[in-house]
Parts: sequence; structure tokens; C-alpha cells
Amino acid sequence: MLVLSRQRDESIMIGDKVVITIVDIRGDKVRLGIEAPNEIPVHRQEVYEAIKREGRLSGPGGARDTQANSNDKSSGAK
Repeated sequence: MLVLSRQRDESIMIGDKVVITIVDIRGDKVRLGIEAPNEIPVHRQEVYEAIKREGRLSGPGGARDTQANSNDKSSGAK
């Protein structure tokens, strides 16, 4: 596992298409903003596992975690 330190408003690139930005830090909670193309599914781990159990993963462009912050146009993960 790669471990990186970031501060608010700093980002991490994954490949050429995925950007993860630290949006907010409050106590032990960190809010992330994730920008990724629609063909890359983005889910919180517990949502991903539930989708897998239900057999709803449909490969590229599969369902996204719909509990993302509605104020942000990028896909979200908590």
C-alpha cells in the first residue's frame, strides 16, 4: 500500500484520468473529491461490496455511488 500525506486542497493523480483531492478535514473525518471518467466506477468500499454481493456490477461504466455530495459535480466517495 502506498501511503501519502496531503493537506486540504492538495491532490493525488492516479494515472492520467483520476484525480483525488482532499476537500475537507474535520477531526478524524477526511472528505475526498474524486474526478474520474464515467467509464471508471467509483464507490465507497462498503457500497462496492454490496453491489458485488447483489451481482449488479456491470463492468466499465457500472453504477456509481449515488451518495456523493450533491454540491460537487465529480463522483464522490466517503
